[in-house]
Amino acid sequence: MLKHVMDVLDLLDDPRADGKRVVAHLDSLAGPEGSGAEVTTVEGARGSTDFVRVVVRGAQGRSRGGSARTLGVVGRLGGVGARPEMTGLVSDADGAAAALATAAKLLDMRRKGDVLPGDVVIATHICPDAPTAPHDPVPFMDSPVDIATMNRHEVTGEMEAVLSIDTTKGNRIINHKGLALSPTVKEGWVLRVSEQLGELLAVVTGEPLVTYPVTTQDITPYGNGAHHINSILQPSTATRAPVVGLAITSAAAVPGCQTGASHETDIAAAARFAVETAKAYGAGRLNFHDAREFDALVHRYGSLTHLQTLGNAPSKP
Repeated sequence: MLKHVMDVLDLLDDPRADGKRVVAHLDSLAGPEGSGAEVTTVEGARGSTDFVRVVVRGAQGRSRGGSARTLGVVGRLGGVGARPEMTGLVSDADGAAAALATAAKLLDMRRKGDVLPGDVVIATHICPDAPTAPHDPVPFMDSPVDIATMNRHEVTGEMEAVLSIDTTKGNRIINHKGLALSPTVKEGWVLRVSEQLGELLAVVTGEPLVTYPVTTQDITPYGNGAHHINSILQPSTATRAPVVGLAITSAAAVPGCQTGASHETDIAAAARFAVETAKAYGAGRLNFHDAREFDALVHRYGSLTHLQTLGNAPSKP
């Protein structure tokens, strides 16, 4: 996996980085079947970005008419670079690098004959010159497009569960270098941490499970004026599927726009976890949440889907 990460970082750490180059790389790994990757360039108020989406078809996947479940892997970020303000690959690029390394590994596995049961849909975007934004305690990377646009291109109806990977270093909440797992979020509910995902993460990293707190405001859409830890759980505002955030973390607060702050081994661990999750989820051996428990909560307390919207406008003083 580390080799795939290094190859992807080589592509992203370039002022000319774009979706076409990434797709060409994935096609080279996929063999005769091709990667099936799609690139969509979207113009925003502050520039453009290339959305890349890859569907790795499983042996019994929905795309073949099978019954195996489909996992979504979203690499969430503002941009892979902040040129001209910063020169080089920024810390915020880790989510994209992990998602694309996941796609590369799965396509390479499929070419060699190791085909997963279910489909895996991997999506992220590539922008080498994204803007930055003020944020406490350290500056964030911004994006040339808004979060709703990201969700439209990165969160699809085929995804029956979503693993969202994002650099989550710009805070004083997760004082740990490596990976941290969020509770499961579904339709406005913050559910308990999936024990199965937690056990799998501990196996993949070889370390005790680390989780992090998720507040109600973290799972509301950007644009409502509330503070968010970052965009890692924004996919949960655009789907009914359960969403879990896999945070690539640091022991100190690191700005998302900082260069020289990406750790290749942590990105590789995140990608390995995504691959192992895809194997187990498609085979029906792992769940993101307890469906019966969720249904009982909704029956007892009602729907919280209003938290997936921008809600009511603030009243005028």
